[in-house]
Amino acid sequence: MNVKKVCVVTGTRAEYGLLYWTIKRLHEDPDMELQLLVTGMHLSPEFGLTYKSIEADGFRIDKKVEILLSSDTVVGISKSVGLGMISFSEAFNELKPDMVLLLGDRFEILAAAASAMVSRIPIAHCHGGETTEGVIDEAIRHSVTKMSHLHFTSTETYRRRVIQLGEQPETVYNVGALGIENINRLKLMNRKEFEASISFPLGEKNLLVTFHPVTLESASAAEQFGELLSVLEELEDVKVIFTKANADTDGRIVNQMIDEFVRRNQDSCVAFPSLGQLRYLSALQHVDAVVGNSSSGIIEVPSFKKATINIGDRQKGRIKAESVIDCLSDYAGIKSALNTAFSPEFVEKLRHIENPYGTKNASEEIITVLKQGVSDEVLKKRFHDL
Repeated sequence: MNVKKVCVVTGTRAEYGLLYWTIKRLHEDPDMELQLLVTGMHLSPEFGLTYKSIEADGFRIDKKVEILLSSDTVVGISKSVGLGMISFSEAFNELKPDMVLLLGDRFEILAAAASAMVSRIPIAHCHGGETTEGVIDEAIRHSVTKMSHLHFTSTETYRRRVIQLGEQPETVYNVGALGIENINRLKLMNRKEFEASISFPLGEKNLLVTFHPVTLESASAAEQFGELLSVLEELEDVKVIFTKANADTDGRIVNQMIDEFVRRNQDSCVAFPSLGQLRYLSALQHVDAVVGNSSSGIIEVPSFKKATINIGDRQKGRIKAESVIDCLSDYAGIKSALNTAFSPEFVEKLRHIENPYGTKNASEEIITVLKQGVSDEVLKKRFHDL
């Protein structure tokens, strides 16, 4: 059997965390050759130089592709996409992978997919078919689906949606959410270990806050995040852990606001560019609720039977557990949602929550499918009519 070279592209801490077990299996499988292409926020000092965490996990990075400009404006991000296409095409030409594995819907993934498609390299895509109506990620995700040859979705509903986009049913696999495997496999920290790892004592009540700019909403990131901070400022006897925003449009504005808020509230708040998977998932065990608009609040948090306060439209359209409290991005909406999350009735309800994203270990099925490769028929990308 010929060894298959699979190039995994990762640009953010969150995406790498989701791909970790698939990367590990590729690394350990004698029939597969892992190629790691690291880009985007991983290479930025501002966002924590998280490529070092990848190396600390024992993986060799085959190629570092710098595409992140020192601008989070729409022009800056558009230029990053263009630079990405140039740089990824050169990297793929050098590495000559048999397949490229991508996850999600960020702009660097769009550039990688387009470059691989032009280079006639088969693409496997994770977490397609999902909807996030408040951000450009929606269009990017579906675009990557149409460029890809194999699809690994997180629910059966999303599998059907990928088929609805014209993909052949036999190429679309419902493997569950990749983040669930981290929860199943990682030995998480107890409260004392977690507090030591972040050098910050937890309180009687604790919140984990992750807020990303919403590119398709009329209110600016500063306005929306300012409303959240106004609510947090009024809370008594509540500790807050912030993880900072991605390099999206206006992401730096949110991060500056976090830094200023933490400076004024050092006894009750702490912030990190990245917690990493172990600390992040350990935090979910010990906080009372996750607040913001991250997909993790929708996909992973329900497995811990904790409340998610989902602000605004960034995750609008996703399948959600009953532990998710949707609210408007204004003071009144956020305040009401927090009151609900802390209420005894809701805390009792959380005990019976089931995560709609399943309990499976996705990497096992992904590797099995990748080993089979892509047939000439699949490479032709014929449109499947319903």
